[in-house]
Amino acid sequence: MTKAKNGDKVKVHYTGKLDNGEQFDSSVGSEPLEFTIGEGSVLEKFENAVIDLSPGDSVDIHIPAIEAYGLKREDLILKVPSANLPPDIKPELGMKLQMKTEQGQIITLTIVEILEDGVMIDANHELAGQDLNFNIQLVEIVP
Repeated sequence: MTKAKNGDKVKVHYTGKLDNGEQFDSSVGSEPLEFTIGEGSVLEKFENAVIDLSPGDSVDIHIPAIEAYGLKREDLILKVPSANLPPDIKPELGMKLQMKTEQGQIITLTIVEILEDGVMIDANHELAGQDLNFNIQLVEIVP
């Protein structure tokens, strides 16, 4: 049976859980995730786990935070004055905002505190600081 290798386009189903068992994402019940092994469009350890699998095979992996979305960085928690917020929003705790960097990358910011004169936002990835666990099943190696 054919095994997945670097450069192959593959389709996988996955379920991602935190160490406490909380599920944070899953493709089960929807379309499988499609990516090319070696392109870097998914986490490297996730990609590498698919190598040598045949369609129907599955694997469980653990990705430490440092190899996933990094450790939570305190320097990415910032105060934003009310004057710098879009005028049409009413800030709420946990609200997600998007910002475009100077390089054109879109990043998601989370409001973590409401202040009298603004908000505190967290620009860390929402999974930063978390170890991740995945069950990955290779569905198909796309010809």
